[in-house]
Amino acid sequence: MGISVRLPARLERLVSRVAKERGATQSEVIRNVLTILEKEDQKARGGATPCQAMKHLIGCASGSPSDLSMETGKKFRGVLLRRRTAR
Repeated sequence: MGISVRLPARLERLVSRVAKERGATQSEVIRNVLTILEKEDQKARGGATPCQAMKHLIGCASGSPSDLSMETGKKFRGVLLRRRTAR
């Protein structure tokens, strides 16, 4: 995905200098900085993605068949085919 960002001259010089020092492109430098900010943001918000926050709950249900997630795609396709032929 493309995006254009206008930077003040001071930041533009900084990005150029860091890119030269690291042998990277300016885009790589900006992506790396944004990745660092993303990680800091996750830590500030507890560091958990929704999946990580629910990790202790995943697989905790009991009493159901153990193969519920096996071949889910095939089962779903079967449901769709039956609906189409029922019309």
